[in-house]
Amino acid sequence: MSTILIVDDDDQLRKSFTKLLAEEGYRVRNAASGEEGLEQVRAALPDVVVLDVRLPGMNGLETFQAIHAFEPKLPVIFMTAFSTTETAIEATKMGAFDYVLKPFDIPDMLKTINQALETGRFMRSPVDMGDAAEKMDRETIIGRSEAMQQVFKMIGRVASTDATALIRGETGTGKELVARAIYQHSQRADKPFLVINCVALPETLLESELFGYEKGAFTGAAHRRLGKIEQAGGGTVFLDEIGDMPVNLQTKILRLLQEKKIERLGGRETIPVDVRIIAATNRNLEKMISQAQFREDLYYRLKVITIGLPPLRERITDIPLLTEYFIDRFATELGLENPGITRDALALLAENSWPGNIRELANTLQKTLIFNRGAPIGPDDLTAALTGKDNLPRVETGSLESEVRRWFRDAAQAKQTDDLYDSCMDFFARILIQEALNYTSGNRSRAAKLLGVSRPTLHAKIDKYHLKIETSVSQGGA
Repeated sequence: MSTILIVDDDDQLRKSFTKLLAEEGYRVRNAASGEEGLEQVRAALPDVVVLDVRLPGMNGLETFQAIHAFEPKLPVIFMTAFSTTETAIEATKMGAFDYVLKPFDIPDMLKTINQALETGRFMRSPVDMGDAAEKMDRETIIGRSEAMQQVFKMIGRVASTDATALIRGETGTGKELVARAIYQHSQRADKPFLVINCVALPETLLESELFGYEKGAFTGAAHRRLGKIEQAGGGTVFLDEIGDMPVNLQTKILRLLQEKKIERLGGRETIPVDVRIIAATNRNLEKMISQAQFREDLYYRLKVITIGLPPLRERITDIPLLTEYFIDRFATELGLENPGITRDALALLAENSWPGNIRELANTLQKTLIFNRGAPIGPDDLTAALTGKDNLPRVETGSLESEVRRWFRDAAQAKQTDDLYDSCMDFFARILIQEALNYTSGNRSRAAKLLGVSRPTLHAKIDKYHLKIETSVSQGGA
């Protein structure tokens, strides 16, 4: 359970905020002054600090500087009134994670907290490489195969430089873990590591997220906001799924790599930046270049050093190691005894093609453990997990299937869209997420666990489908 420290002299805001965050599944601590907040950080490190700018005695900026000196990788989110935005911006330039204006929008605040938690975990959670033995409590890139030994060598060579790196591999092969390993072994390891998923955000939001914006840049831009590239000053930015980045934004990334400069959205000032770029993609960039979907000059700028991750089907000898690691890890997380696995079950795992790669293997083993009754995992257990023949309740699909078929025929005949698959998936996802939120009374943390998705994914879907969640909290001014 993640711990959030709230530092604010407004008693009512602390009480309301504490209740809200507790309902979201967080452990919450409070401090009414900067001095008390700093004392709590030193006594027991939280996962995120939410810090008011205006405080009695030591103000927010002074408190942040003291916290940052003690633990530079601890994400700090500023709460600020509009009149003190410039102070919060200065703090962000100095290394604060972000700032939120009072009175704040609750879904946006929860989303920012969740992003800060993920960023803190990425920066502070070590990524090991090699065997699974004695590393069950840590995230590990596992493999003894020749292909993975080459990956480990490349990580070591890349990490010691400041060169741009491009990580290529199919979905689920572990590209993010490799990026984090490069960061954690680099000379920038004491600076921020920020992740931008280029496929999860609409184009306009992605641009402002990357480069920030000036006041008045667009409707609703009531103040200046720094982008992630500026926030990561001196650190590393990981551009995940860069092959899905719109072409006009590719031009701006090219300029960043060439000139080490950016411009905020709606601004004319050229801003020098010092960041290292690591990018990843599962797309065929060469084919995209031939189709004018990806800039060739950016391609060559990115692939200064390329690390190719092999799919799981090409490193079958690593499956026993991966299986041992995941069973032990998930058994611990679920509070279960490790049941072990039979030789026949291991043989079945080796025979599977694993289109989802390591992520699919991990999900299959986790699902198997949930329904396993303590005996060693056998082939039947795995078959049930792989085919979906588990103990979940069944629904009558006849009428539902007829409705879907009718919808498809009508849409195809009307030729209203050329992406029927995505439209249908969005339709069902919207229903599932809304029902999960209703079932959990709007508790996003519980809804994410119920659906089996990460909280960032859930928040992104809530934004995408414009789902409204009724939540309230009193908010004080500063």
